[in-house]
Amino acid sequence: MADAMTPLLRLAEVSVSRHAARVVTDVSLSVRQGAWFGLIGANGSGKTTLLRAVAGRLPFASGSCLLDGAETVSDRPYRATQIGFCPPAETLPDILTGREVLKLLAGSEDTLWRCLGPLRTALQLDTLLDRRIGDCSAGMRQRIALATAFARGQRLVILDEPFNWLDPVAIFDVRETLRSMVDEGLTLITALHDLTTLATNCDTGLLLANGRTALTLDEQALKTARHDLLDFERRTIALLRS
Repeated sequence: MADAMTPLLRLAEVSVSRHAARVVTDVSLSVRQGAWFGLIGANGSGKTTLLRAVAGRLPFASGSCLLDGAETVSDRPYRATQIGFCPPAETLPDILTGREVLKLLAGSEDTLWRCLGPLRTALQLDTLLDRRIGDCSAGMRQRIALATAFARGQRLVILDEPFNWLDPVAIFDVRETLRSMVDEGLTLITALHDLTTLATNCDTGLLLANGRTALTLDEQALKTARHDLLDFERRTIALLRS
């Protein structure tokens, strides 16, 4: 089992293809246990494809994927059971209520609330439990989708642009709660468009461009970014433009 400074996840030169086209090429990264890793990039840069592969929803074409020190690059079912993953909110079943979806994943409400911890309040889930998902707004569906990623209690969770559709209060509350959960031992990987969240909340990160690593952001780089957010934003946007 990884200690606090050992990578819980390590990718080495992984590539991912979709519909016979190479989308991600030779990406390497490591995420230590109890850290928040931020993945940024323009639309179409390969962020979602990479995260879906890590979470076992897509196969890797090549490379190495070490999870807690074990090679899992060819074991999609294992990755899918070990990593919490947020599905696109629009794929949640319209006919079910929030309670029914979350209980299917957690097994019981007691387990659900234990796994979600403070996210129950941050996501305001109690107001959504008995509402059919088909009757929910986009923001409500997103809150339920986020909860599904934590419902089974995995210690590594992947969220793809988790703040989409949330209102400013929910964004603030969820972001603060996620940071506190990471500080208590959760390992979190998020695709982000918000450079301020990346700089102020993430421990390490990576800029993806055209399916390849354009910039690796270590802890020192993000600490420096926090002291001059505008300069960090300008330099990062310049890389994204290129």
